[in-house]
Amino acid sequence: MKKLLLTLVALSALAACGKKEEPAPAVAPAAPAASAPAPEAAALKVAIDPTYEPFTFKTADGKPTGFDVDIATALCEQIKRKCEFVEQVWDGMIPGLNAKKYDVIISSMSITDDRLKEVDFTDKYYNTPSRIVLKKSFKFTDIASLKGKKIGVLKGSTNEKYAMGDLKPAGAIVTSYEAQDQVYLDIKSGRLDGTVADYLEVAGGFLGKPEGVNYTVVGPELKDPKYYGYGIGIALRKGEDKLKGELNEGIKAIRANGSYKALNDKYFAKYNIDVYGE
Repeated sequence: MKKLLLTLVALSALAACGKKEEPAPAVAPAAPAASAPAPEAAALKVAIDPTYEPFTFKTADGKPTGFDVDIATALCEQIKRKCEFVEQVWDGMIPGLNAKKYDVIISSMSITDDRLKEVDFTDKYYNTPSRIVLKKSFKFTDIASLKGKKIGVLKGSTNEKYAMGDLKPAGAIVTSYEAQDQVYLDIKSGRLDGTVADYLEVAGGFLGKPEGVNYTVVGPELKDPKYYGYGIGIALRKGEDKLKGELNEGIKAIRANGSYKALNDKYFAKYNIDVYGE
């Protein structure tokens, strides 16, 4: 019996040694992980004061429009970001920017030495002069003839700076308003004798309308850098050098590819002018 058991054990060992091992089932290679889509760039928050037709105003249904708005949209396309417009009263523009309520101001803001102390600017994207506007019946000779006349200006603007610096010392009564369209309402009602405003803005926003038919521009073009700076630029917080570079390249691109001319002609063809200026 013992021999039989030994024999069976030996045969079992031999069988085990001769057994063919089955290969492990092939494992399919893991599919490469899908690459995560690139995160969408954050919207560019753009501050506007929509009371400055034809540069920045609203359509009948409340949509922001105008030359500034269209320029902003074209630049957002260039830098591959979506524009998100934020309405802001004019004299709160720079405080709002520095408080990070928005990323940039694209709303006809002049590049001036005083503003450069608080914020940075891109290169200019347009440059047009301002003018004094009065009733056609008024006999204007020089700013001294404005003594006693009531002149309305936009609060915090370069035109306010000019009016306070030159017209008020000459005897004009200067009143500042939160919005330019409020100035026009008070001219229409007889509470003001005139205004100082960007020529193209006042031409499109007042003189070209029925309420402005009895008014006209007087005196020379106003563009003294002491008051009016060095053209209209995009304001942004100091230190935003990457964004500033992208926007400067965007301005060059839309000037080169015809987009700028198309927008210029859309709003200003009747004046036969390139608002980019010299």
